[in-house]
Amino acid sequence: MTTTVTTSPNPAPVPAPAQRTRLPVRALVGLFLAGFISILTECLPAGLLPEMSRTLGTSAALTGQTVTLYALATALGAIPLARATATWPRKHVLQLALAVVAVTNALTALSDDYALTMLLRFVAGLGTGLIWPLLGGYAARLAPQGRQGRAIAIALAGTPIGLALGIPLGTLLSGLGGWELAFYTAAAVTVLSMAWVLVAVPNLPGQPVENRFRISQVLTIPGLRLILLALATYMVAHNLLYTYITDLLSHIGMAGQTGWVLFTFGVTSVLSVLVVGTHIDRHLRGLTVSSTVLFGAGVLVLGAVSGTPLLVYVAVAAWGFAFGSSPSLFVGAAINATREAADVAQSITITVFSASIAIGSLLGGLLIAGLGTASLPWAALALLVAAAVTVFGGKRHAFPPNG
Repeated sequence: MTTTVTTSPNPAPVPAPAQRTRLPVRALVGLFLAGFISILTECLPAGLLPEMSRTLGTSAALTGQTVTLYALATALGAIPLARATATWPRKHVLQLALAVVAVTNALTALSDDYALTMLLRFVAGLGTGLIWPLLGGYAARLAPQGRQGRAIAIALAGTPIGLALGIPLGTLLSGLGGWELAFYTAAAVTVLSMAWVLVAVPNLPGQPVENRFRISQVLTIPGLRLILLALATYMVAHNLLYTYITDLLSHIGMAGQTGWVLFTFGVTSVLSVLVVGTHIDRHLRGLTVSSTVLFGAGVLVLGAVSGTPLLVYVAVAAWGFAFGSSPSLFVGAAINATREAADVAQSITITVFSASIAIGSLLGGLLIAGLGTASLPWAALALLVAAAVTVFGGKRHAFPPNG
């Protein structure tokens, strides 16, 4: 809510967001929509590669780099853009970023030039680089004391839902009206989201210049580096599997069931948000440990089982349930560890998150080329073991028992 200066004597105090007792659901939905649009836009080309490749006159592999470049732009832009806009009112920054995503999506639909499309995707990724560092802190500032974790979980739920729906939605819309329709639809949904944010999300002031923390200072805060390490290993494991889920399913004899497998992942991801969101404020450490172990168990089944569809569905369901709330868990841990420096910590966290998407896609491709598709689950499992060890070892500052 925008601060209003009054000259009346002894004005009645206005309660801060943290003094309220109920979650601002309408405002959190606006933040959710912003996150959903960001990840949907990032994933959209993955379901459109053959059609986009024909229009752009390139191979599917080159067209797939539109996803990598988007993630790279988000990773590169998160920290400098967050710092450059630190003093701006928060809703102004969010609306600007959404406008960038809307315009670039519409222009991408109009482009038939590969270089121009790549440029547009890079700019769109920069827009997301503005959005992601905002969401967790914005939600926490709007929430009442003791319910910040739940607010963060709602705001960041757009990540798993966007990941689950991005590829199938792109494929569906492409079948109805060409790949361009998918990008026009994404642009239209972004504009509608801007309207919701305008009406429903209170404005909050930016951070005064004198209160800024340097990145080097924030990185020395106890616990943060362990959180970032756990996040990186977890997300690289996820992305090297998710990016090449079609190849993996073909390898285990389930090529025709990709849509249903992704649907299963999406359903359990949403269920995770609903379940974990009610407990995150009191049991963040336990939930993070459980998420890492459950993800690892699902990946172990994927690596050990071939040709048994029921077990594959169970493994993917476990994976989706583990992953669904993971952004909220890691961002919540970073906010708890860094407190006053949370805004800067979030920009660092989002940089690691986005870089992990690009690294996971790259690593998965290298593994398939060098060792074959069967190597993907085992590589992911090794990364998840490292993540679990980090979470278990971060008991003092990163993932304390009371968190």
